[in-house]
Amino acid sequence: MARKEKFWSSIQDIVSGIEKHPFITGLVDGSLPMESFQDYIIQDALYLREFSRALLVLSAKAEKQEQTINFLTHVLDASRVEEGLHNSFLRKWNVDLDIQEMTPVNRAYTSFLLSVSYSSPYPEILAAVLPCYWIYMHVGKLLIEKGSPVEEYRRWINTYGGEEYERGVMWAVDQLEKVEVDQGQERRMLQNFRLASIYEFMFWDSAYKRERFPFSMRINRN
Repeated sequence: MARKEKFWSSIQDIVSGIEKHPFITGLVDGSLPMESFQDYIIQDALYLREFSRALLVLSAKAEKQEQTINFLTHVLDASRVEEGLHNSFLRKWNVDLDIQEMTPVNRAYTSFLLSVSYSSPYPEILAAVLPCYWIYMHVGKLLIEKGSPVEEYRRWINTYGGEEYERGVMWAVDQLEKVEVDQGQERRMLQNFRLASIYEFMFWDSAYKRERFPFSMRINRN
């Protein structure tokens, strides 16, 4: 079995849970509350800033020049998604991203990614960042055939269900086959891959429930 098949099969319970989640099904039938979608977009914009930092470290630790160049390109692509998709929504909703606070799940997920990035070798970082790519492509392809009656939801689906996005994702996924690791390191890769996949589920679940920290993170300057 190819390594990418092994990795994907290891998270099928999580993928199934994501497919059935009311956030995802609500995108298609239009039942997702717009407030939950707005919370999701805000958190995703905050997430992408930290995810880009993780990709920068990954590119610096890459084993081949092609990997370095392509992952740097993915950093720029993430910035374009934030500028094109997220910021258009945020402007429409009159949201100032700079004063928004991360949710508990978002802070935990991005802290995990950055911790792995700074403390681990290239293969283990690769495994940690791949669920963000792979699961979004899977969900996008699943939903693009169904569409949505809500314009904002259709825009989101079309962004992640398109062929251009799929090409970039499949290149990243194929990098799993190019790393040489022993059994212990592959086990750590699988652990990172699974934990990041769980965080992907939790990210949508948190937005759907509109979760917050019980107290503000802002420092009182009085």
